[in-house]
Amino acid sequence: MRRFIPLSLLMLAALPLAAQAGRPAVAPAAVAEIGKRDDAPLLLDVRTPEEFAQGHLPGAVLIPHDQLAARLDEIDRDRWVLVYCRSGKRASTAQDILEDAGIEVRQVEGSWLRWQEEERPVQVPAKAEAAE
Repeated sequence: MRRFIPLSLLMLAALPLAAQAGRPAVAPAAVAEIGKRDDAPLLLDVRTPEEFAQGHLPGAVLIPHDQLAARLDEIDRDRWVLVYCRSGKRASTAQDILEDAGIEVRQVEGSWLRWQEEERPVQVPAKAEAAE
């Protein structure tokens, strides 16, 4: 005799997974276009200052993931946040922190590694010139 699990039970079991999934990630190709909209997000880099100095997404603001919880007051709560790191792990941690604070957040799909792989534009901070 075949056993089957009622569809309603399967749906209930899947709910926690769906809740964890959150909003879908934003493809790198869409980031520039989204940045031009009236409801443009804050583009948040949660890597280290050293990583940020080597290059980052144009217009990104740096708040390292391990400082984010203490620096939430720097986040404009009237804007949603688009977050990235090198590979996505720190961005996931940052997403949890931001969501717990009631801030709408999504990740850049594939984070920095995919951004570079697709040869998207990179901004490098200007080096301070030595005083003469």
